[in-house]
Amino acid sequence: MKRIITYGTFDMLHYGHINLLRRAKERGDYLIVALSTDEFNQNSKQKKTYFSFEKRKQLLEAIRYVDLVIPEQSWDQKVNDINLYQVDEFVIGDDWQGQFDFIGDQTNADVVYLARTPEISTTQIKKDLSIKNLATEHKSIVE
Repeated sequence: MKRIITYGTFDMLHYGHINLLRRAKERGDYLIVALSTDEFNQNSKQKKTYFSFEKRKQLLEAIRYVDLVIPEQSWDQKVNDINLYQVDEFVIGDDWQGQFDFIGDQTNADVVYLARTPEISTTQIKKDLSIKNLATEHKSIVE
């Protein structure tokens, strides 16, 4: 069985995320997603997620390409995860090109950078919603 692992925040899940997960799963038999915890996002990535870790985990577990979701709590856990779960391939978006090459040196896993879906990103969605003033609260018309 070929095991694949990928990492990410997966906030405001969109079709670019689905494309990445589908393409990662196509590379093997078992896909592990290491999902960044709220604390890791806040303290190490300096970003606040819209959805909590538990909600993002629930969304990922509902996707047919995903076999297992584990928490990502630090930048340096990748080598340990790969060894622990006997991963054959580490897959991540090509916006990280070259930044995880060390994993191939420190483990038996191959490192693969997949092209991102170019026209979509969570950052762009948040920016567009803010510009269009769609991210505001609305008064309910139902009494």
